[in-house]
Amino acid sequence: MSSAALQREDLSIEGLLGGRGVLQSAPRTPLEWVTLIRHGIPSQSVEALARMVKLTQAELAGALGIPERTLARRKREGMLNSEESAKVVRLARVVDRAEEVFEDLDVALDWLKSSNAALCSATPISLLDTDIGAESVLDTLGRIEHGVFS
Repeated sequence: MSSAALQREDLSIEGLLGGRGVLQSAPRTPLEWVTLIRHGIPSQSVEALARMVKLTQAELAGALGIPERTLARRKREGMLNSEESAKVVRLARVVDRAEEVFEDLDVALDWLKSSNAALCSATPISLLDTDIGAESVLDTLGRIEHGVFS
């Protein structure tokens, strides 16, 4: 496996969430992700994601739409509930997709944290606390990938 392929594999949704060692499974299909989300993901996944996307706890809490105190409590408890898990996986999916489109994690993160005219001047990361916002960001990424100005 080439180093580029290895890097890309590390930047998978699973990799962003700390890998198999943290998740204690390696979901490959959407239905396997559903099962994992329903059971809850380890709070260590939040820490791994925060490190990868270079967000403070406050920024991460805002992007997830989960209060900082709740994240701190989940860290102590060791597990997120299904709703919180879905939000964390959603953020990882969007980061993964942005990295795929821009072919560089730092460029993708800069894009996610910058005001975007196609999103009514919002930063893409600020929209990820809702499904509709995340879909708008993913749609914008699709337009960028296909050469449509966004």
